[in-house]
Amino acid sequence: MRLVGFSVRGRPGFGALVGGGVLDLRARLNTGAVDLTELARSGLTAPALALAHAAAAADYTLDEVRLTCPTGRTRYFCIGVNYPERNEEYRDGSERPRYPSVFMRTHTSLVGHEEPIVRPRESEQLDYEGEIVVVIGRAGRRIPEQHALEHVFAYSCGNEGSVRDWLRHAKFNVTQGKNFDRSGSIGPWLTTADEIGAAPMRVSTRVNGELRQQDTSDRMLFSIPHLIAYLSRFCTLEPGDVIFSGTPSGAGARFDPPRYLKPGDRVEVEVSGIGTLANEVIDEPA
Repeated sequence: MRLVGFSVRGRPGFGALVGGGVLDLRARLNTGAVDLTELARSGLTAPALALAHAAAAADYTLDEVRLTCPTGRTRYFCIGVNYPERNEEYRDGSERPRYPSVFMRTHTSLVGHEEPIVRPRESEQLDYEGEIVVVIGRAGRRIPEQHALEHVFAYSCGNEGSVRDWLRHAKFNVTQGKNFDRSGSIGPWLTTADEIGAAPMRVSTRVNGELRQQDTSDRMLFSIPHLIAYLSRFCTLEPGDVIFSGTPSGAGARFDPPRYLKPGDRVEVEVSGIGTLANEVIDEPA
């Protein structure tokens, strides 16, 4: 099932894609949830959601709604250097990491499908990072790796946009460069975990139609189950929490000379079995 956040005539909602349109689940479900993050926290399972829209007709066509970021005010755990060639890109002679690199993002740093991502006034080094996004559906602490996927609610596509020079403002701190308002994106929707099989997922990033990144989830240094197990060792994962699982090699900073994003560029992140997230780059308005 594909779940979307949307806005129609200025009213926010969430729903499911059915028959080429959107079924308004917020109006049909008596959960009190106002977005998909709260829906994940409500405890509804994918079969229950499927039953809620079984044989139901769409309430809106896609032309009548504006898709919005499908995740909301929650915690965003981000993983760095999680594909083999990414470690080699740093050219520092370091061995492959023993543990995942982890940092956090805020919800204000992310937009939805076909919403513009913003190059800030402070820098011209806005970069793309295509990633597989994981949304937690069941809480857990010290989750065994073999049971980790039981805690996944859905998957999505992510552009974990980075402002490169601001990543180097301090010795051990990348937070600033990862959290400029509207510098990254998630979407176009959430695909529930029951629709994602065991085959590796392929993530591809294109800029203005040019393929820049491509890799598969089976090549991650730390698998998605391992990431869930690791993160839950030091904190309780909660429904609605989001994990950006890491980007393949090929980000703009790694070209010589670097190929940073500029206004008018179109970035597309495609994940097999999920869809394609697309955003145009704009300069921050004066």
